[in-house]
Amino acid sequence: MPLIPIAPPAPVPLAGGFDYVTVDPAHRRVYAAHTGASTLLIVDADSGAVLHQIKVGPMHGVAYDSAGTRVYTGNGDDKSVSESDPATYKILRTAAVDGPVDAIAYDESRGRIYADEDDGTRIFVIDAKTMKQIGTVTLPGHKPEYLAVDPATHAVYQNIADKSEVAVVDSKKVAVIAVIPTPELRSNHPLQYDPELKQIVTGGANGVLSVHDPAGKKLFETPFPIHVDQCDLDRTKHELACAGGTQISVFALSANAAPKLIGSYTGKYRVHTLAFDAKTHDIWAVMVDASPAKHGFIQRFSLGR
Repeated sequence: MPLIPIAPPAPVPLAGGFDYVTVDPAHRRVYAAHTGASTLLIVDADSGAVLHQIKVGPMHGVAYDSAGTRVYTGNGDDKSVSESDPATYKILRTAAVDGPVDAIAYDESRGRIYADEDDGTRIFVIDAKTMKQIGTVTLPGHKPEYLAVDPATHAVYQNIADKSEVAVVDSKKVAVIAVIPTPELRSNHPLQYDPELKQIVTGGANGVLSVHDPAGKKLFETPFPIHVDQCDLDRTKHELACAGGTQISVFALSANAAPKLIGSYTGKYRVHTLAFDAKTHDIWAVMVDASPAKHGFIQRFSLGR
């Protein structure tokens, strides 16, 4: 089925590239790390209008709370994680951590933020109540990429790019308890966890998408576009959207078959990060043009169901 643009790409104020994107479906906001502008981009998920850009620093990761009152950002070389109010557009508190931050994941039921070290060997653990670093996980490899939390067990799954593996972190022990080898992948990058299917889905820069269970058993493998940066999961439909180069690809996950390509789109701008809106099941993607300034755009897509 085709992946259809809902509207033309909308220009984003301030130039520069992007990193991770997420959507708060209940409170109708899209959050994007506008890394090149050192801001948190906030977009209305209904109208597509840019609401604000909070100057938080050279950010990468982004997460939000279920009440819609807090947004957490991993602030790159500033070596910090910030908490902002998406209604007043103010930074409320900032936690200093021991290194630069790339991706973050928020386990709301435990009140913990996990921030992996950009091009490093650690995960920093932050208490969301006090906004203080309370622990550090030493990883078995270098260059962690995306991470995800299992909402049932609270295990953290962390991609390790240089070792072609996924580290499994016990949240109580604050330590790695297992390693899942993924030798079929080169330079692990995107990672998502489907709690209902109990599947860890990981992509490599060599154009392979791999599926494992939490115990580390390999279930499936399928081709997908090379050099994908971020994938995002629609948990209710078990669909995975991935962005790389100028292409967006959508795969259907299954309990008994390898991921199947069900939609794609190729545009003229470079897109490597996106997110599903769990309410509408549309996809929001941020992208840049080829100019030296890297002018930014955001665009909404829908699968032709």
